[in-house]
Amino acid sequence: MELNYRQASKDDLPQIIQMLVDDQLGSGREDPSLPINQQYLDAFEIINADSNNELIVLESQDSANKAIVGILQLTYIPYLTYKGSWRCLIEGVRIHQDYRGKGLGTQLFEWAIQRAKQKDCNIVQLTSNKTRTEAIRFYESLGFQASHEGFKLFF
Repeated sequence: MELNYRQASKDDLPQIIQMLVDDQLGSGREDPSLPINQQYLDAFEIINADSNNELIVLESQDSANKAIVGILQLTYIPYLTYKGSWRCLIEGVRIHQDYRGKGLGTQLFEWAIQRAKQKDCNIVQLTSNKTRTEAIRFYESLGFQASHEGFKLFF
């Protein structure tokens, strides 16, 4: 399967949102209605305008119709720790349900890690909901370590 990694466009939002919905947690917190909820459009514009954020789609090139088969967001964060290094935060990772189990997640992460290195990041980090045991095993298989305890405060 030939793949293309690129910045998401506004036209990709319906497919991206559907992938976020197609998830045990996302199904209860995302809004798949059309027209697209304005909050998604506003967030996309902010992400797109920020040089420290990249919303990436993984696109299959094999058929006459290009299909988005994966997504993730990379956020580059400067820190004073580790001698003022940069970190790359990976969030919003999804592989389309029709393409899971084919190694695309691994390829997407390998690409993302290389992208973080290109941006001179010293650390790549992510969080995963504790109920996503398969995702956690996947991240560990890539070499990620559960080295910290994470906390969130929702409003």
